Amino acid sequence: MKTWIAESFAKINLGLRVLERLPTGYHRIETGLCFIDWRDRFHLQVADEWSLTMTDATIPTDKRNLISQAYTYFERYIGLKSSYRVHVDKQIPAGAGLGGGSSNAATLLRMLNHIEETGLSADELVDLSRPLGSDIAFFLRAEPAIASGLGQEMTPLPIQPEEHWILTVFPGFESSTAEAYQLCQPRIGPDFSLRGVLEEEPVSEWRYLLENDLEPPVIGRYEMVGHIRDQLYELGADYASMTGSGSAVFALFDQDFVAMSAYNTFRDLDFRASLTQPGFQPDHNIYFKEDTK
Repeated sequence: MKTWIAESFAKINLGLRVLERLPTGYHRIETGLCFIDWRDRFHLQVADEWSLTMTDATIPTDKRNLISQAYTYFERYIGLKSSYRVHVDKQIPAGAGLGGGSSNAATLLRMLNHIEETGLSADELVDLSRPLGSDIAFFLRAEPAIASGLGQEMTPLPIQPEEHWILTVFPGFESSTAEAYQLCQPRIGPDFSLRGVLEEEPVSEWRYLLENDLEPPVIGRYEMVGHIRDQLYELGADYASMTGSGSAVFALFDQDFVAMSAYNTFRDLDFRASLTQPGFQPDHNIYFKEDTK
């Protein structure tokens, strides 16, 4: 039995500015995106018909799942020579602002493109995925970037922290993206440049300059998010913030033993957490193995 294996990585938002609420209900934003070492693993095999299974039984595997939607889009607009079954070892928490669903959809599209030898470029895969969600473009391009517009316009930028450890903590509950955007207040008038802060200011200054505009309304509804952020600062973080629309919170530490101590503190309290080394580079390769038994 032939099996293709790939890993699907999570992201965090380095600042998130909500610039405008559009008549369509969508929002114009600006945010920095980079990777963390929190990952799901895909196992894909040729089968008689499409099927999707996941280790997390709380996540639906029908057409509500972005993986199933991505498969349908690829089959409808590109075509498939075979059908496939996919099993996902799910580790990235859902509803956490870590982009797990979008990352999963992007991983499936890359795997199908590779296995079916369709030769689509990253730009073509991005065009195919646009109706599925904004974050998918980031995961398909597979490099740190500034996302702008509706979140699908990507400007590559080397903002992956090179000297800091990233600790990411999941509080144990989901946060509604729609609700966070509905309750936030778009920025009015000129303000600091998010890109300028990420490129020019030291991480130690980010806590005064780099904000996530979705954080206040989420903390107003879920105080635990704010408590985790504050505790990360107390544990020695240079910068701490909610990622995306929550509910996960991350922090940057410049010393490994301080980061490890903070990680162990949250794990001892039974929080799910991930620790990412400085200069992390995710492995987006697709591997193949064949069971000869």
